[in-house]
Amino acid sequence: MQYLVIFPAVVFSAWYCGVGPSIVATAAAFLGETYWFIDPRGSFTITDTRQIVAACIYLLTATFIITLAELNRRAMASAAQNLREAHDAMDKQKRFEQELNESRRQLEFQVQERTRELEQRNVELVNQADLVRELSGRLLEMRDEERRHIARELHDGLGQIIAAVHMNLSRITVEPQKLPPDAEKAAAEAVSLTDQLSREVRTLSHLLHPPLLDELGLQSALRWYTEGFADRSKIKVTVEMPPDFGRLPRDLEMHIFRIVQECLTNVHRHSASPVAVVRLNHEEGRVRLEVEDAGKGIPREKQLAFKSEGRVGVGIRGMRERVRQFGGTLEIKSSPSGTRVIVDLPAAHASAASAIPVEPAASPASAG
Repeated sequence: MQYLVIFPAVVFSAWYCGVGPSIVATAAAFLGETYWFIDPRGSFTITDTRQIVAACIYLLTATFIITLAELNRRAMASAAQNLREAHDAMDKQKRFEQELNESRRQLEFQVQERTRELEQRNVELVNQADLVRELSGRLLEMRDEERRHIARELHDGLGQIIAAVHMNLSRITVEPQKLPPDAEKAAAEAVSLTDQLSREVRTLSHLLHPPLLDELGLQSALRWYTEGFADRSKIKVTVEMPPDFGRLPRDLEMHIFRIVQECLTNVHRHSASPVAVVRLNHEEGRVRLEVEDAGKGIPREKQLAFKSEGRVGVGIRGMRERVRQFGGTLEIKSSPSGTRVIVDLPAAHASAASAIPVEPAASPASAG
């Protein structure tokens, strides 16, 4: 067939040039083949039936080749477009991941900076808390020393003046017949008031700082104080201590004595209890103090304040601070049948009485 020689041109144009150029190339090749190579030559007329069939086959085949090439080109163009879109998506994904990593790094940096600031502030708060605790302990020590000083001044200063006044009044009343009746009665009343004032000053001095605490230790001081407290408050107080309790460091004995004072004061003010028990034990390097009453108990809201270390009274805060100074614990248990205060303190350095330096002080018997 004459048309076979022109198929390469049709295939080339269909594969590389597109539909339009392929149609033009097919038509030009067909016309040229018809005009120059098919009888009658020099004319575009085809008279032979075989040539007509061959021309139809050529045209159908060329149409099929052009259609197939166009479909293939479109498929390749679609694949290329999809590939470009995939590359674009991958580029966007990479940029997104880079932005995400950068955001994560910035966030981690901000978190680290914030963490460092919080740690620094936490250290500052801890240091401030330690400083406040140290100052509170120092304040308690200064207050105890001031009480000791005031007690000594009351005993040595005011007590001596009262004693001198009492002696002068006693000299006046030696010979009552020399005085007018009104003066005699006034002098007797003055002597009585002087005796009462002397007892009050002596009691106040001992309450500020009991001399027995320095001289004989915590056991004797507690028994003396609870006896006086029972006489004044009409509350029966029982002290339970082992006979061989021994001595503790002086500052520890002072803090325990003040805690007992505060507990019994609260019993008298708030509990309406007729009895109270003070238990004190010392074993295995620890001191355990319990003060228990049989009163009406503490309201629930105050108990919650105790547990959360919220807003509590000055006395409770003072007891809590005294316990903290020695690394101990303070626990308050209360019910409608009574309240119990439990204090646990380390006393690893407890020593014998002879190892504790004491200062001279007047005893209750000799005070005045």
